[in-house]
Amino acid sequence: MIKKSDFIIPDWPAPTNVHSLQTTRNGGVSVGPYASLNLGNHVQDDPLHVAHNRQLLSQFVPSEPVWLNQVHGVDVIDAANADCVPNADASYTTRHNTVCVTMTADCLPILLCDTAGTVVASIHAGWRSLCDGVIEATVAKLLTASNVKAEHLMAWLGPAIGPSAFEVGGEVRAQFIAKDTQAESAFKPQDNDKWLGNIYNIATQRLNNLSVNQIYGGQQEQFCTVTDSARFFSFRRDNVTGRMATMIWLTAPKPI
Repeated sequence: MIKKSDFIIPDWPAPTNVHSLQTTRNGGVSVGPYASLNLGNHVQDDPLHVAHNRQLLSQFVPSEPVWLNQVHGVDVIDAANADCVPNADASYTTRHNTVCVTMTADCLPILLCDTAGTVVASIHAGWRSLCDGVIEATVAKLLTASNVKAEHLMAWLGPAIGPSAFEVGGEVRAQFIAKDTQAESAFKPQDNDKWLGNIYNIATQRLNNLSVNQIYGGQQEQFCTVTDSARFFSFRRDNVTGRMATMIWLTAPKPI
């Protein structure tokens, strides 16, 4: 049922042994608000449908993805050593064929890898985790795990709520600015102390602060989960909805 054309393949100059995949809402068996490739088992969808959808996905990945219980925090786990379904909002690995995955339906998925193809990571950057430092925590783990330098990392920003749809109150804007004054430029004023926030810009600022300057994806309006109901689940748009998956893994480098 599912076919490769149902996916988005990240367009970035990752090494040939780095593989990545972004699902859309299409190609699965779920029905109603979860139609059709819902991969989240925490959203009240029929568990058998979710299991079937994950089984359909298995033909495109080398092993069962290391699913997380995402809690909008900043914890980062080593996917190769994960037990059960850990509470975390990012995972990384240096082990071949271990699949890092995050699930989203408006939050920003971020993939990371290094230019040598030795380490990869997947980040769930909801506004709370983005504000509190999940990007910084993940990059720190990668630098420790693989001895790479930050300037040798690259990032891909996937489908998320776009800057014309992410309306927040002044208190959310204030939290971001308190963490980094650069964030002020990512908010446009609306009426009644409401603001339109650009989480792509904030993520880019945070990555640049860490010397991660090779940043790809982030087609903001083109990838807006709220406005593109044909391709994407959106919690803000529908409230009851499914979840998409953003995955990355390493294979062994081919001998030269």
